[in-house]
Amino acid sequence: MNNENIKNIITKNFPPWVYLSDDEQAKLLSNCSLISFNKGANLHNGDEQCLGMLIIVNGFLRAYILSEQGREITLYRLKPGDTCVLSASCILSEITFDVHIAAEEDTQAILINSAFFANLRDENIYVANYAYQLATERFSDVMWALQQVLFMKMDQRLAIFLWDELSKTTDQTIHLSHEQIAKYLGSAREVVSRMLKYFAQEGIVSVTRKGITIIDKNKLRDLAL
Repeated sequence: MNNENIKNIITKNFPPWVYLSDDEQAKLLSNCSLISFNKGANLHNGDEQCLGMLIIVNGFLRAYILSEQGREITLYRLKPGDTCVLSASCILSEITFDVHIAAEEDTQAILINSAFFANLRDENIYVANYAYQLATERFSDVMWALQQVLFMKMDQRLAIFLWDELSKTTDQTIHLSHEQIAKYLGSAREVVSRMLKYFAQEGIVSVTRKGITIIDKNKLRDLAL
């Protein structure tokens, strides 16, 4: 990817760009680089590591928290065009909880150098507002994930997950294993398998080796509400 392509992605997905001076724009581009992650790679492990701001070009990232017993709870997922701010937690000192970020598949992203971005945020009110807006949006995602874990029954949580995944496929089939879904929901594989069996008995889905095919969208939506 050449510099012009990187510039196009930055201008499209970084709203404060229009409020930067010509010098700030030039410095921003010089502090950007294209970075790649293999599927399953850990980008951020919840320690003092500070990768920097990421703008997803292709692929998907997953942010999650990890219990002492090794249980994962997915907080949110990022798609192409999204910006990852928690990978730059050293920039936003207000972020004090440990978040892990992993690549769900082979992923490319534009990395904005953390030290440069921190200086730019301090000097440009529009960049500062954008950074805190992103952090607020992600915090809302975190609260929604925790609300599901704490207050919703498993059938509703699974229905919400399948409904969200349905928007990403064109053949009505969700190509995820029971283990993967359990990881996203912060549950056990056996629980997910048992619930999918129940969904199949109710005529909502068909479960095969190829994936989970949605048969009755109306029933699935009713469960998700």
